[in-house]
Amino acid sequence: MNLAQFEELDLAPELLKALAKKGYQRPTAIQLESIPAAMAERDVLGSAPTGTGKTAAFLLPALQHLLDNPRRKLGTPRVLVLTPTRELAMQVAEQAEQLAQFTNLDITTITGGVAYQNHGEVFNSNQDLVVATPGRLLQYIQEENFDCRAVEILIFDEADRMLQMGFGQDAEKIAAETRWRKQTLLFSATLEGELLMDFAGRLLNDPVQIDAEPSRRERKKIQQWYYHADSDEHKVKLLARFIEQEKVSKGIIFVRRRETVRELSDILRKRGIRSTYLEGEMAQTQRNNAIDKLKNGVVTVLVATDVAARGIDIDDISHVMNMDLPYSADTYLHRIGRTARAGKKGVAVSFVEAHDYKLLGKIKRYTEELLKPRIIEGLEPRTKAPKDGEVKKVSKKQKARLKKIRDDKKKNEQQKKAKLRHKDQKNIGKRRQPKNKL
Repeated sequence: MNLAQFEELDLAPELLKALAKKGYQRPTAIQLESIPAAMAERDVLGSAPTGTGKTAAFLLPALQHLLDNPRRKLGTPRVLVLTPTRELAMQVAEQAEQLAQFTNLDITTITGGVAYQNHGEVFNSNQDLVVATPGRLLQYIQEENFDCRAVEILIFDEADRMLQMGFGQDAEKIAAETRWRKQTLLFSATLEGELLMDFAGRLLNDPVQIDAEPSRRERKKIQQWYYHADSDEHKVKLLARFIEQEKVSKGIIFVRRRETVRELSDILRKRGIRSTYLEGEMAQTQRNNAIDKLKNGVVTVLVATDVAARGIDIDDISHVMNMDLPYSADTYLHRIGRTARAGKKGVAVSFVEAHDYKLLGKIKRYTEELLKPRIIEGLEPRTKAPKDGEVKKVSKKQKARLKKIRDDKKKNEQQKKAKLRHKDQKNIGKRRQPKNKL
């Protein structure tokens, strides 16, 4: 499928106008595959790295459904989006409002961290699309303050994280309250793990499964290279000099261990670099404050682990810096996908010690990218890079083998999903048709 413009996806003029205003012209890989399937009223099980347009991939078909089927009178929500955190819910709702700005659709959020009485006006107003966190929404449902019976489309965003945070049961109880829905869309960072696939098997009905990676065209917007480092101390010096020389305006620095996050942020601050950090155990207000500092230019860089950085949605990240290489090539793609968004270009650099070259080679082969080394004058490495770390062009035979590995992996997941559907499972959250009374 090789669609060039959003116009070819049969979206309403109001949505196309909003996309044009945001500067979006071409659909991303996940949007190309998800939007037509969702608009055909199929259930969708989708995966794509952060920064590849995943949110719009489910919002656009949901908004299109509301426009194609206008309600006759004001009432309860017809589309419900569940997210694991308040922060992500606010980001999704903000994007929904931007996409729906030329329509008369009402977008609402219901999350924790907000005074109970502040949601009162939500219950008494029209609701077309609601974005909510499971815990607070279930509380309102159980108190009969919120009615899900009119929901036609149920969407799970970052379902894997939702399960990791222990919201699986709450999510299924909410799904049971929307049993008359017509469609379910479930999106996740990856489609791996028995817990996620089992969850999807209970809630989705014969879904279209989509595992979209950024296209080569999208990745070409990102300049990628690496620096060879002698030690951790050398890496810090290279990082600090890089930030200064490149005039980084808004960057994210990834590290593997959460113990390193605050320490590295403090080191950078002592070197005169405006820095903040994200930790997994931070209170929501502290987390929001750190993200707002980066968004508003109060700081230049934010240091985080992959887990802590989940859910960050900032369009104008100029640089991604891998202080530590990730163990997975998929994670590498997730990281660099945070830059070069909304049609902009970006830079992704990695700082690599001798023991990292096997990981570097794996990333090169998987992404088929010829990452090349660079040096910073005055901070040249004293050690030589291992020979097996040299850049080698991937042969056609190797490309075919890698493609077969990816295809086999996807096929195995689909077979596993099919087996799960045939298990004798409880019908929690299943859509049921009313029986005709004689």
